[in-house]
Amino acid sequence: MTNPLAVTTLTQADIDGRVFTLYDEYCHGRIDRRAFLDRAAALGLLTGALALLPNYARAQTISFTDPRIKASYVTYPSPGGSSGTMRGYLVQPSGTGRSGPFPSVLVIHENRGLNPYIEDVARRAAAEGFLALAPDGLFPVGGYPGNDDDGRTLQAGLDQTKLRTDMLNSARFLKAHKLSTGKLGVTGFCWGGGTTNFLAAEMGDNMHAGAPFYGAAAETAGVARIKAPLLVHHAENDERINTMWPAFEAALKAQGVPHEGHFYAGTQHGFHNNSTPRYQEAAAKLAWERTVAHFRKYLG
Repeated sequence: MTNPLAVTTLTQADIDGRVFTLYDEYCHGRIDRRAFLDRAAALGLLTGALALLPNYARAQTISFTDPRIKASYVTYPSPGGSSGTMRGYLVQPSGTGRSGPFPSVLVIHENRGLNPYIEDVARRAAAEGFLALAPDGLFPVGGYPGNDDDGRTLQAGLDQTKLRTDMLNSARFLKAHKLSTGKLGVTGFCWGGGTTNFLAAEMGDNMHAGAPFYGAAAETAGVARIKAPLLVHHAENDERINTMWPAFEAALKAQGVPHEGHFYAGTQHGFHNNSTPRYQEAAAKLAWERTVAHFRKYLG
């Protein structure tokens, strides 16, 4: 019998690469949970597959009660979005000498709503001195449901244009917040990385810096509107996303958009997410350090 504790302590190096391929299909909705586990079992790789399912107890690096931050949930108007109203997790720096206003950072979730990992990323940003907002695109359909499977299904069922409008309105809300300096940065992961690139094109000079993690490139026609310097993070083993980079990079160069692209050796899509063994600590820490430095440089 498999020791369940052994499953939870596997690292990326312990897991057959074929499981990561299956998990990528599962994460992006091309197969469901049962098919993911059944296919892994057929390959004799069920232990690795089970280890990849998220454990959000691992994801908390900044406590809810950390004295450097103050967090709350806020609602705000979202005209043209899924329901006309949005909800997000707003985290401000706190403590002596931290009364604001602060440069602001929008933190955009993956394709499954505002889960505990993304909330922790917002707290990390606030601990670094930024006013952070992590919107929940699932709020119009009841909010993040408490598990990623249902969250993924809910997000896939939304009108995607309206969902992006909700993210755009979230960026505008944060930029105009009384605690914001008006300087706006955006970061996001997977779907949120692609949405970071979308917002850069949509907002033009109203967005001041972007740091997408393994997200789909902006449409080439929209690159001319991008004014925000971009810091683009890629996993080495992420063919679907990485094939978009050469054309995106060429368009950024042609338009004179300041940008950097980094590929992290030995990593999988999702390497920043510390709730599963896809997490690679060294790469995740380096990418986050670069992101914080990028925002400090361009947001103040």
